[in-house]
Amino acid sequence: MKQKRPKYMQIIDAAVEVIAENGYHQSQVSKIAKQAGVADGTIYLYFKNKEDILISLFKEKMGQFIERMEEEIKGKQTAKEKLALVITKHFSLLADDRHLAIVTQLELRQSNLELRQKINDILKGYLNILESILTEGIESGEFKENLDIRLARQMVFGTIDETVTTWVMNDQKYDLTSLADKVLDLLVFGFHKE
Repeated sequence: MKQKRPKYMQIIDAAVEVIAENGYHQSQVSKIAKQAGVADGTIYLYFKNKEDILISLFKEKMGQFIERMEEEIKGKQTAKEKLALVITKHFSLLADDRHLAIVTQLELRQSNLELRQKINDILKGYLNILESILTEGIESGEFKENLDIRLARQMVFGTIDETVTTWVMNDQKYDLTSLADKVLDLLVFGFHKE
């Protein structure tokens, strides 16, 4: 219930901005509260601590992305079209929100094992989408029948993720979304000569 209140989203959006600009460790709860336009104590009505804010913002943003993907994929016919949509939407989401890109690609990579586990749990929905696309591609004959789905799923996600991380590390100096077709081509056709 509390997640649906406007102040919850104000705090989430403020946290994305503050963490992107200051780094996770330098982002005090008071800075997030100030950016959100709420009292420091209000934060604790919604979140246990700063780590809870970080996990919640990822859960919220990734959850919204997964819901949109599940809906938009329904309009595509082939596994390749669905995979293209996921790559393009992933790139455009982060290209359109540089603060979110910094948070997801740099600040979520904390060494805390418990934090990493919670983030991995949130990613399961995304990986399930990729797995269903790959399975469909095998069943339709688009992809090799002996494709290792778990390995392929990790490679697809890893390629998308690393492409975005490289873009963030290069200060977002080029058009990330323009790489979507090249990434799709590499993932679907690899290095094999036609």
